[in-house]
Amino acid sequence: MARMVHCVKFGREMEGLDEPPFPGPLGERIFKEVSREAWALWPGQATLLINHYGLTLADPQARKMLAEQLEEFYWGEGAQLPEGWVPEDAAPAMKK
Repeated sequence: MARMVHCVKFGREMEGLDEPPFPGPLGERIFKEVSREAWALWPGQATLLINHYGLTLADPQARKMLAEQLEEFYWGEGAQLPEGWVPEDAAPAMKK
């Protein structure tokens, strides 16, 4: 039987992760409060942030920023898109 959690992102009982996604308090908090489905949303958001800001994950400041954004994504008012970011399908068409 799947382990169930009350998902902080979706606000209902859902299937949880099998183990914390990484060590430490934040990994444990995710394990206890974020569903498998909600956790699957984070890689796309992280990729958007990494690409938009040109983050290098070897940089401790970049990792700190991503951890802060992860917390905001699940426990804050909601994910904030990077300042000035426009979805590709909403960008003005290039003139030929």
